[in-house]
Amino acid sequence: MAEKPLIDIRWDEDKRRKFIETLNDRLPTKRIIAQGILRNERGEVLLCQLTYKQEWDLPGGIVDKFESPAHCVARECREELGVDLPVGELLTTSWLPPYRGWDDAVAFIFDLGVAQADLEARMTLQRREISAVHWVGPADLDAHAAPYAARLIRSALAADRTAYLENGESRS
Repeated sequence: MAEKPLIDIRWDEDKRRKFIETLNDRLPTKRIIAQGILRNERGEVLLCQLTYKQEWDLPGGIVDKFESPAHCVARECREELGVDLPVGELLTTSWLPPYRGWDDAVAFIFDLGVAQADLEARMTLQRREISAVHWVGPADLDAHAAPYAARLIRSALAADRTAYLENGESRS
């Protein structure tokens, strides 16, 4: 004779949906940011001068619902810079604490490789978001990027492997 289970683990579809809705309502939601590091032959990094904030930032943006971070970088470069860039390997990922009114986030930073010499001439900037692009050397990042972004970019450039960071810094 088979033993009766202590708990009936069979769920009907309605119970399953209600359980998921409860989790979705109660669990934290984090913004996911996907950006790319594009270098030139001098080792400078492309930064975008944004229309909606003072600091310059890497190309990329906020990942849409059901979109992968790598796809987001490609889409944002196409939409905001007017160019298709090959999205390479993940260089680093960093948890970002709340900053200037934004909740915390997780940033995925991908390698966009080394730019071709004619890249800027081929760009068509989406002027409502990007007013200009600039090539910035690692030593000059602090003058243009937010502190966490400057740390994150330098860490990604220096890493010899994919690194997990918090606030742009190593946890160790």
